[in-house]
Amino acid sequence: MKNDPIVAEVRRIRHEHAARFNYDLELIVKDIKAQEKTGDRTYISLPPRRMKPETESTSKRHLGNETPDRDSDI
Repeated sequence: MKNDPIVAEVRRIRHEHAARFNYDLELIVKDIKAQEKTGDRTYISLPPRRMKPETESTSKRHLGNETPDRDSDI
């Protein structure tokens, strides 16, 4: 796989940022939230979208757990 310089840069920056907080996820998130408040960018939060309920047939098909017809075994 070819190395993408943009992906490499993003990973390097993310690693450096996490290292500043000793990879403590709670501290990393607090810092990101603080940056959001003090920065000049506008952030929005969208309400969660509800998923359509799955019917029994679609959930079985989706999971690959289809049950064979009883008559097909005869």
